[in-house]
Amino acid sequence: MRRRQQVRRKWTIGLVVGAAAVAITGTTLVGVSAASDKTAQSPGTIVCPDVRAALPAVPDRAADEVNRNLTLLQTQIDEATKRLASSAGQGGKDFVQNAILGPLADKRKATIDRIAIAIGRVTPPTPDLDAKNLATCQVQQAAATSTAAAQSTASAGASPSGHQHTQTGPVPADFISIRKVPVTRNTVARTTRRGSAGVFTARCGNNENGHFNSDNVVVAPGVGNGAHHLHDYVGNKTTSFRSTDASLARGGTTCRDRGDRSSYYWPVVRDITKKKNQKRVPGELKEDLNVGKVLRPTVKITYTGNPFSKVVPMPRFLRVLTGDAKAFTNGGANAHAKFTCTGFTNRISTDKYTLCPNGRGFTRVAEFPSCWDGKNTDSANHRTHVVFPDARGKCPTGTKAIPKLTITLTYDVPTGPSFAIDGFPEQLHKPIDEHNDFINVMSNSSMRFVADCINRGRRCS
Repeated sequence: MRRRQQVRRKWTIGLVVGAAAVAITGTTLVGVSAASDKTAQSPGTIVCPDVRAALPAVPDRAADEVNRNLTLLQTQIDEATKRLASSAGQGGKDFVQNAILGPLADKRKATIDRIAIAIGRVTPPTPDLDAKNLATCQVQQAAATSTAAAQSTASAGASPSGHQHTQTGPVPADFISIRKVPVTRNTVARTTRRGSAGVFTARCGNNENGHFNSDNVVVAPGVGNGAHHLHDYVGNKTTSFRSTDASLARGGTTCRDRGDRSSYYWPVVRDITKKKNQKRVPGELKEDLNVGKVLRPTVKITYTGNPFSKVVPMPRFLRVLTGDAKAFTNGGANAHAKFTCTGFTNRISTDKYTLCPNGRGFTRVAEFPSCWDGKNTDSANHRTHVVFPDARGKCPTGTKAIPKLTITLTYDVPTGPSFAIDGFPEQLHKPIDEHNDFINVMSNSSMRFVADCINRGRRCS
């Protein structure tokens, strides 16, 4: 019997903004001369299901072939996007379907079938990826966009001489002075007598080992370059797309507690003023189109309790993520960005990078969900098995409070709007795409110690 893989409706997007304005192909931003400053109607956006998200675990021996075909799928979208932009206004009402979407679907189906065969050849039977549905793309009509605004966006990706840069965004509007950020009101309730007020600090270093790669073993296990941007790691020294529970359990750790082999990772921050002649760090891929000098943060990892209840230990190999790497195109439902500056931590920006006074560090605060369903270590969307508490800190009925993980990253960044978090090319390095991932690989005894420390109201490390 053929396995049928449940398809989660994530989407790969090729953006097209105005034939006379700007085309964003998913890899570079191309400026096109405009005839006037009048509002230009966009020909639309090509939206395709995300094949990568629909794959089962990819065996090592099939990984290279699967990755080649995933790259080909993106190339096909890019080519169709360019065709959509260049042919705007041509043909009749069925032109786009017959000349662009139909051929694109045929190419995608053949490529998806090759991916399924490659997986099935190593681990039979061949999975049913529902290639017909995954191959079908749509054109979503975008709202009208002013040519002047589009040209402004184009300037972020093209030099004055008209040459293309390999990175688009961020733009000045993506930044805000920390002094202009309102003081953030804390809505979390005071810890009750039944609550847990302790704090455990995990001391895992600042990635002195230089462990970087563009994989994401939580979201895309078995798929090389599954993130399309560079991740910075502490904790487990072996984390990659090939990692399994068993390999992580055997891996070394940068943490002082040798029983903590957990994998803590996040996208890097870059100084985007330094784009030329930058030596790439190990694990960095040029084709990911993130440019600039990788900046190293100071890392602080803490586990805290719940104001209304004691915490239970996390299960080993629990996968948890916070934020959404594609919030800019997915919408903000899963966005969870928090930016501040040292000395201004009562001011939190959720949608803009914070510009800090001299001597103050740009700070990212990643707070993870902490209400576990009590059964699963992962879920299809990597979210429903562990959810966030409400604004007061109370977990939903039917869930159990677990130690709340917070990762705080502090950077010495250049002055002004001169830095960006790595991301997917089509996301334009928007701050809202901030995200962070974690796999709990603490020994059972280490995790019990963490929970006991928190429940007793102690401060431990």
